[in-house]
Amino acid sequence: MANGTNASKEAKAAAKAVKKQESKERRAQLWQAFNLQRKEDKLLLPLMIGALVLSIVVFFLVGLIFDLQWFLLILGVLVGILLAFIIFGRRVQKTVYGKAEGQAGAAAWVLDNLKGAWRVSPAIAATTHLDTLHRVIGRPGVILVAEGAAHRVKPLLAQEKKKTARLVGDTPIYDVIVGNEEGQVPLKDLQKYLVKLPNNIDTKRMDNIESRLAALTARGGPALPKGPMPGGAKMRGVQRTMRRR
Repeated sequence: MANGTNASKEAKAAAKAVKKQESKERRAQLWQAFNLQRKEDKLLLPLMIGALVLSIVVFFLVGLIFDLQWFLLILGVLVGILLAFIIFGRRVQKTVYGKAEGQAGAAAWVLDNLKGAWRVSPAIAATTHLDTLHRVIGRPGVILVAEGAAHRVKPLLAQEKKKTARLVGDTPIYDVIVGNEEGQVPLKDLQKYLVKLPNNIDTKRMDNIESRLAALTARGGPALPKGPMPGGAKMRGVQRTMRRR
C-alpha cells in the first residue's frame, strides 16, 4: 500500500514538474515573440499601453458615478491587460501572414494551424514550378486548396476534383486558389473562408471520406516534401500560445 502511495506521489510530482516546465517555455516563447514584434512594429507598445490606460480611465470614471471606482479600477486593469494581449496577438498574426505571403508552402502552414475537426493532407499534388495542391476534409465536405500561378493550378484542381468526385459521391467539393487576384482567397483570409463554409456532413462521413482519399493519395505517390516555411515554425507556437490564453 505504501509503495502505491509513493508511486502516486511521484507521478503527481512528475506531472507538476512537466506542467511547470511547459508554462516556463510558454512564457519564454511569448517574451521572445514580444521582443521580436516590438523591434519590427513601432505601433505595438503605443497600442498596448493605450488600450490599458483607456480601459483603466473608462472603468474608473464609470466607478465614480456609482461610487465603485476602486473596484472598477481593478476590473479596468484586468480588462486592459486582456485587450493588450489581444492587440499583441493580432499584430503578431498580421506580421506572420505578411512574411508568409507569396512563399511556397504558406497555405499548407495556414491549414496546419486550423482549429477544430479538420483533416489536412498537404501537398497531395504539385507542378514542376512548385505550385501545390492541398486537401482539407471538414464538415463542409472536401476542400481543395491550391497555391501558385492560377493558369498552372487550375488544370491541377480540375484533375484532382474529378478523381475525388469518383470516391466521395454527392459530398460537396470546394476548390480554392490562394492569392490576391480576383476570385482568389488571400492567405490571411484562408482560415476565415473555410470556417464560413456551410456544414454538410458529419464526422462519421468525414472519417469514411478520409480513408477513401488516403488510398487515392497513396496510389498517386508523394508530391512534395511537406514542412513549415522559413520563419513559420517559430511563430506557430506563438499563435497557439496566444489562443490558449
